Amino acid sequence: MYAIGVQDDQSLKLQERPTPEVSATDVLISVRSAGLNRADLMQRMGMYPPPPGASDVLGLEVAGVVTEVGADVTEWAVGDRVCALLAGGGYAEFAAVDEGSVFALPDSIGFAEGACLPEAMMTVWANVFLRCGLQPGESFLMHGGTSGIGVMGLQMAKLAGAGTIFATAGSDEKVNTCLDLGAHVAINYREQDFVELVKEHGGADVILDMVGGDYLQKNISIANPDGRICNIAYQNGFEATVNFAPVLMKRLVVTATTLRARPNDAKRLIRDAIAKDFWPAVANGTIRPILDTAFPIKDAEAAHEMMTNGGHIGKIVLVSDDS
Repeated sequence: MYAIGVQDDQSLKLQERPTPEVSATDVLISVRSAGLNRADLMQRMGMYPPPPGASDVLGLEVAGVVTEVGADVTEWAVGDRVCALLAGGGYAEFAAVDEGSVFALPDSIGFAEGACLPEAMMTVWANVFLRCGLQPGESFLMHGGTSGIGVMGLQMAKLAGAGTIFATAGSDEKVNTCLDLGAHVAINYREQDFVELVKEHGGADVILDMVGGDYLQKNISIANPDGRICNIAYQNGFEATVNFAPVLMKRLVVTATTLRARPNDAKRLIRDAIAKDFWPAVANGTIRPILDTAFPIKDAEAAHEMMTNGGHIGKIVLVSDDS
């Protein structure tokens, strides 16, 4: 099969690779589209290696058609339209994945849009709802509101009945997108002080942050008593000087998680919860995949450049020639 490989100089190149082998609980997907994530950029730079046993090919989510099923697979059949979360291997012609990390792709959603869904929705559910326990009526702050995860976080929080939904974004256009997706208060962090504005509107009960660095202290300052702060990335750095006194006084939970290295059973539980509580909203169009740009897979380098430069709204994906 063809796949995108990372060269010694960190450039990307289309190359031949062996087609993945299918274990008893795996399905083999003919990949029509693969979603980009910042984790791909980190892996490319040698900063985020795949977990043991996972493909070293970039790519954590795909959409396509099932072409082979393992002996013990019960949920899927050859010919099914699906999207899936991967531990690696998405930038390729075929990808193998445990059946418990796969979703049925509604006929109303194309493959490029389908590749926008699995990683973002599973990340949001695992952190906002499982880890932080967002309840109806509680206020929620989504940093990076127009990122691939952000656009799903806003829509899922709205559907779950969150109270005041806050979002930060880096331009007025992005602010308007956040408002369209369910935010009640959207803040252009380049021009406004999100700490001041969140405090003015009552503070946040749950905060999902991918910035890290100095944002940790800011998040602590705007969290309500018994609030929960979850970090899923550290774009401003892994280190910060933090005054933990407010954490103590407000009984805050400060936590961080990753999704990629979790065992298959844990991913299945997340998939099942989304399939029950949120996937019907995907099927009926209440939750929308937000696709910015689809690049041919041979142009993966240009797609990475776009993600590095920022400015996009929603997801960037790679598509195969027959999509």
